[in-house]
Amino acid sequence: MKKLQYNSPVILTFFFASLAALLLGFATGGWTTLHLFSVYRSSLADPLFYFRLVGHILGHAGWQHFLGNMLLLLVVGPPLEEKYGSRALLAGIGITAVLSGILQCVFFPGAALLGASGIVFMLVMLASLSGMRGGQIPLTLLLVAALYLGQQVYDILFVRDNVANFMHIVGGACGTGFGFAAARRR
Repeated sequence: MKKLQYNSPVILTFFFASLAALLLGFATGGWTTLHLFSVYRSSLADPLFYFRLVGHILGHAGWQHFLGNMLLLLVVGPPLEEKYGSRALLAGIGITAVLSGILQCVFFPGAALLGASGIVFMLVMLASLSGMRGGQIPLTLLLVAALYLGQQVYDILFVRDNVANFMHIVGGACGTGFGFAAARRR
């Protein structure tokens, strides 16, 4: 009989923590989602503010939001964790979370941010760079960036919804930066 393998500790832990945050949000009538797993401008003296700078990536507005992010995370994340290592991927997730949380508070002080889409787009852009060799820019990076950025800019200009397109762009920029930094180290 084959045993289950916890093959991608950072990605799987992220998935299960996000699932726990979603279920906890349902159990508390949304209280934990708002107070622990969403980031918004608040007092720097509030210790939960610092938790929310990272915790917001675990929060989701509902099952559809959760599934949309987690399906991509589970497909794209494990090969990247294998390629770059758990520590590097965890650092990339942490930096992206804090950066997007701070930018949310600075540029969108009246709105809350939650969800893993910035992390997912960081992983997507990092994946598009994973085949980079000899300092050459992969065509996949240019195509993904053009399609991805084009869609986000279109949505910012013409679609009125509760999607944080600017934070998707931040996540994508972080993934691109991490990919180029990793390529320089090799």
